[in-house]
Amino acid sequence: MRIEYDVKLDFRDVLIRPKRSVLKTRAEVLLEREFQFKHTQTTWQGVPIIASNMDHTGTLEMAKVLAEHHLLTALDKFIPLEDWQRFTKQHPHTQTHCFISLGIADADFAKLDEILQITDLNFICLDVANGYTERFVSCLEHLREKYPKKVIMAGNVVTGEMVEELILSGADIVKIGIGPGSVCTTREKTGVGYPQLSAIIECADAAHGLGGQVCADGGCTTPGDVAKAFAAGADFVMLGGMLAGHDECLGDIVEENGKKFKRFYGMSSSEAMQRYHGTVADYRASEGRSVNVPYHGPVKNTILDILGGLRSTCTYVGAHRLKELSKRTTFIRVAQQLNEIFVSYNVDKK
Repeated sequence: MRIEYDVKLDFRDVLIRPKRSVLKTRAEVLLEREFQFKHTQTTWQGVPIIASNMDHTGTLEMAKVLAEHHLLTALDKFIPLEDWQRFTKQHPHTQTHCFISLGIADADFAKLDEILQITDLNFICLDVANGYTERFVSCLEHLREKYPKKVIMAGNVVTGEMVEELILSGADIVKIGIGPGSVCTTREKTGVGYPQLSAIIECADAAHGLGGQVCADGGCTTPGDVAKAFAAGADFVMLGGMLAGHDECLGDIVEENGKKFKRFYGMSSSEAMQRYHGTVADYRASEGRSVNVPYHGPVKNTILDILGGLRSTCTYVGAHRLKELSKRTTFIRVAQQLNEIFVSYNVDKK
């Protein structure tokens, strides 16, 4: 046993220090980025925000709307093949903004093969809760060997040395985050995790040294957190809870005490495992919670709010492009960042 005494930081522990700017308006800020990926040498251009591959947010309806704003969607791995066929025919251009998601079971690889017979999508997301196992690395190496021209995002991990191993094993993008998600209980059940801001800073440094990218996955609760993730060095930011509860999300609208909600749960929760596997295996614990989130209407409004906040951040530090944000950022440690006197009041945040 050993202890690291350096303080690790989360989004709530810092603010971004403002700097002089020559920007006249937020409209001058360019949020689109262009990336060239290490293993394929292909390029992609767009706003590097990704809807999480949870079944609630990683939907085909979500992908249609996000593509209109040049954002990405990591599609849920449980989408039926017939839905893939219909989506491919009806929305061929939307597909350039989608990841196919899979786990490391044999059935996942078989379904991936079937999906790629339907669509020629260029992005694959190899997704597990624990990216530190030898089996996961072996699956990544196999995936890279089998699909040398596909852009592969793999995770999740939170330390620089594992980021380096995954990039060297075939990942173009490494997904960062263990336990920060709004419906994730990994830290409660296992005691394992890493504060998300420090994880992004350290992992981005490791990835960029090898020509790879990182995707910050989890922990963002406000547009300001999204900005902090990019400012910390994240190339992509994946959102689940912030995009939950919208029309484009899975699930019916339910009404309680005159208020509308939608069901949202972690993909390692008992509810998810019962839904897709019929049971919670005896050898494991549920590591996700289930909640009713307020119904928010069309996701377009939330996307515009996030993008507007991100543009505003850039103007505060003089970054003309999102790419410049991390270079223009100085974080300051804070004991408190928000005035919450009216939080308990019925205030319309929009």
